[in-house]
Amino acid sequence: MEDEGAPAFVSVTKKRAQRKRKRETEMVGMSTESPRPSKRPEFPPVSGQHLLDGKGEIRRIPVPAHRYTPLKESWLKIFTPIVEHLQLQVRFNLKTRNVEIKTCKDTQDIGSLTKAGDFVKAFVLGFQVEDALALIRLDDLFLETFDITDVKPLKGDHLSRAIGRIAGKGGKTKFTIENVTRTRIVLADSKVHILGSFQNIKMARTAICNLILGSPPSKVYGNIRSVASRAAERF
Repeated sequence: MEDEGAPAFVSVTKKRAQRKRKRETEMVGMSTESPRPSKRPEFPPVSGQHLLDGKGEIRRIPVPAHRYTPLKESWLKIFTPIVEHLQLQVRFNLKTRNVEIKTCKDTQDIGSLTKAGDFVKAFVLGFQVEDALALIRLDDLFLETFDITDVKPLKGDHLSRAIGRIAGKGGKTKFTIENVTRTRIVLADSKVHILGSFQNIKMARTAICNLILGSPPSKVYGNIRSVASRAAERF
């Protein structure tokens, strides 16, 4: 039996629970209040001339000796989109052996200089002009380069066999990876250059790394086809 003179039982609540309950009531009060109309600031697009402040920017792309002749033969194809579409100035400096791209007063977009630099760099690395031109026309294309020895430290005949596995007989393996992943691949000695979107570059890089590590081409074909089909279903 309870003692009549004893004080009544009082439940004790922790301070943490009290703070939590107070925060919840404040949040409920805030949600019931009418939301304030948010005013988003609107800024007009800034032209390239205002960004330059009267100073021209320049980009230099070094050209190796084995790309002099292809650059000379395809100079008109490289010159035309840079000057006519991007409104930039371009020249080949014979002393420094660099392709120099410069902004001028007619340049509308400051990002054109980066696009032109990537376009020339892709051609210098060995891509066809038509493939490299996609870097100017599209915004979601990228260029990635890695070394075969970064994947696995190979030397001598082992390195040559790895390059042969990537290329395949008559370039068959490389062409298959390009067609399935919708990329362009250039093999330059132990360097691998890949041109494409981020997701496609990832698929092509995974396939090439598996070939370097010794996977048979048939297994690599199956893996990239399954990954490509899943990516197509997702989008």
